Amino acid sequence: MPFLSSLEINCPNEEYPFSVPAIRSLVGPLKLHPKVTFLVGENGMGKSTLLEGLADKWGFSEQSGNRSKDIGTRNYYTKLAPEMILSRTSSRPMDGFFLRAESLYNFATEMDELEKEPFCGTGYFNYGGKSLHERSHGESFLTLFLERFDGHGLYLLDEPEAALSATRQMAFLVRLHDLVNDYSQFVIATHSPIILAYPHATIYQFDEDGLREVSYKETQAYEMTSRFLRDPDRMIERLLED
Repeated sequence: MPFLSSLEINCPNEEYPFSVPAIRSLVGPLKLHPKVTFLVGENGMGKSTLLEGLADKWGFSEQSGNRSKDIGTRNYYTKLAPEMILSRTSSRPMDGFFLRAESLYNFATEMDELEKEPFCGTGYFNYGGKSLHERSHGESFLTLFLERFDGHGLYLLDEPEAALSATRQMAFLVRLHDLVNDYSQFVIATHSPIILAYPHATIYQFDEDGLREVSYKETQAYEMTSRFLRDPDRMIERLLED
């Protein structure tokens, strides 16, 4: 049950972020998968920029969290959001979250502060009855996915693997699948070959030529990881040779 079917961007000038090739290529609609859309590519190719613009357009908090402003307002914090056109379906999400890996600390602090407010100290903000600050970084991430994401929602995630071990990334895949089966839609920027293996998804490659759809085994994350694991000794020798 998708909530967003496509997005496109009007590029009014050639200044950043409209100078990024992948962003400029979105003058036509980019179709979003009804379940999961992955954004992949090297750093600096526009994945996070696009995701932050989409989060801003939808009304999510700048740091991390759920919607913090009316979707109809024009008080944007990114240059991209005002120029973004979203094609919505008739379905409306009951939940949602925007995750920026580097700002989870700020979100956890905000939840702790809300917990201190009168009539708010219910334990809801301390996920699983415990503050996110009282957990390891990886535990905080996984707790967020398990305790905060309620389903029937739109979830935008920027590098959710950042604090997760390989085992926890597999646990995340299980939770992702559960939420997809509970009428949720995801847009995820990631470098993880484990997370990218999720089958019910479309993968878009961001590079200097723009943006294109690729298969799982065509992604650099899969190709480079696979090459390394086939012969790690040889790869290390080549990488570290004078």
